[in-house]
Amino acid sequence: MSESNGTLSASTVRKAYKLWAPIYDQTFGIMVRAGRMRAVKHINNSQAGRVLEVGVGTGLSLPHYRTDLEVTGIDLSPNMLEKAQERVQTKNLTHIDDLLIMDASVLDFPDNSFDTVVAMFVMTVVPDPDAVMRELQRVCAPGGEVLLVNHFSADGGARGWIEKKMAPFKSTGLWNPEFPVDRVMVCDELELRESHDVHPFGMFKLLSFTKRDDDRLANDKKRSATHATRPYTPSTAQAGL
Repeated sequence: MSESNGTLSASTVRKAYKLWAPIYDQTFGIMVRAGRMRAVKHINNSQAGRVLEVGVGTGLSLPHYRTDLEVTGIDLSPNMLEKAQERVQTKNLTHIDDLLIMDASVLDFPDNSFDTVVAMFVMTVVPDPDAVMRELQRVCAPGGEVLLVNHFSADGGARGWIEKKMAPFKSTGLWNPEFPVDRVMVCDELELRESHDVHPFGMFKLLSFTKRDDDRLANDKKRSATHATRPYTPSTAQAGL
């Protein structure tokens, strides 16, 4: 798989995370904890049913989900996923349905499988962000939510200059400093509802999308049309006034 899209190849990502897996929790995991916890808190406060975490990594978020949620995690790296499996077993996390090795650009789930789909610190290091976004959209149920937590690059200014200077760090497999937000605005069925800066230093954003529910919208329009055309008929009580 080439790097023609400006991101890392799948094989490079696997190799990078094989090296990072033993120390991820004590390094990059600490740096991104605030963003991870913000996303989980959002899900815990507003969602129910089945949750898919794409790029679950070592499973740092797994103990923090509400225990009535049914959580599935996937990751491209078997080394990172092994750490997540150890965490589930050690902490007896019975709300975790499954942990699977899977490519986020080709998800092995039926359409509309999950009420919530979340990808944290994933989009900048996948080989094909467009394909991943379309898969997140596909497996999310109509009316459900797709959440992203990610670094999105600045258009200019001091931060933009710094990000360009940090471009060589892309080879670590953890960081792609040049990644504009429009790279994830590719799905017609996903409507952006919320955008929040998260720590550290507002370097990351939480984006919340809702998947359009065409059946619900059609029913709402039908009800509105029926209400608008229905003739006014006074009730018995009104007629006796």
